[in-house]
Amino acid sequence: MALERRTDIGPPDYRNFLPPIIKENYGTWKYHEELRPGVMVHVGESGDKLFTVRAGSPRLMGTKAIRRFADLAEKYCGGYMRFTSRHNAEFLITDEANIDPLIADLAELGHPVGGIGNAISSIVHTQGWVHCHSAATDASGVVKAVMDDLHEYFDGTTPIPGKLRIALACCLNMCGAVHCSDIAILGVHRRPPKVQHQNMKRMCEIPNVVASCPTAAIRPAEVDGHPSVEIDEDLCMFCANCFSVCPALPMADALNDGISIWVGGKVSNARSEPMFSKLAIPFIENNPPRWPEVTEAVRKIVEVWVDGARKYERMGEFIERIGWPRFFELTGIEL
Repeated sequence: MALERRTDIGPPDYRNFLPPIIKENYGTWKYHEELRPGVMVHVGESGDKLFTVRAGSPRLMGTKAIRRFADLAEKYCGGYMRFTSRHNAEFLITDEANIDPLIADLAELGHPVGGIGNAISSIVHTQGWVHCHSAATDASGVVKAVMDDLHEYFDGTTPIPGKLRIALACCLNMCGAVHCSDIAILGVHRRPPKVQHQNMKRMCEIPNVVASCPTAAIRPAEVDGHPSVEIDEDLCMFCANCFSVCPALPMADALNDGISIWVGGKVSNARSEPMFSKLAIPFIENNPPRWPEVTEAVRKIVEVWVDGARKYERMGEFIERIGWPRFFELTGIEL
């Protein structure tokens, strides 16, 4: 007897959650345009219009905040909204008259509207000190400080030449998109793991520890008559992969962990091919809770780009045009 084929075994089907206007115009949208900062409209071949209001939000939210978003969606959007990959909340509206009241309610809740088109959108980021075991810096705290400082470029108060995407990863495993962002904030360890030889035997499987290292910097060793490992510091890239499989190899070091700044990456192939981010500032000490040195460095890079970039020119394209020596000169970053 043939078994019944089952296909719907993953998450619920997305089509069950689409607003009616999207179901009716699925795949037949004619164009979209930005109406004002944080507000855009999609126009279908049918003539239907779908308005989107994008509100900034933190990555971590309590149920009360989510319920407030749900209440606004019920009030203005027929109960439909979505979250973007950068943690923004987008409210999908069919009645244009609901846009201003929704924005007013969002402002009362403390959620700014913006990040569409030529703007800095919310920073995509990793977990940081919230619950990442290999973090060299925080994520949520740094992002909050940086976005507070760059708020004018999110809500449209200060216009900018094109898109600017910022990402943060709290270690070089790069759970965030720091390898391909206009500005990337990357947590860095600067010391190899501290081997707790007395704990290796009872906490770790040495073959797994050796295999976890991407640069073959770890090899088996015998210490005081017990099986352990040794680390070739010249090969170690401080990635914390080994700590992920072995708690006896801690990486955290308050004196030597910090932040690096990378620039010039992008995924888009518009006007030029995709680019990888390149190192601009190798190390800035962690300085919570507001990370003023990081905030100042990012703002300076943004301001140089805003003042000198051509329309739609991304950070990497701008730097390639003026040259890296000129970029370092304008930003005041030590080369």
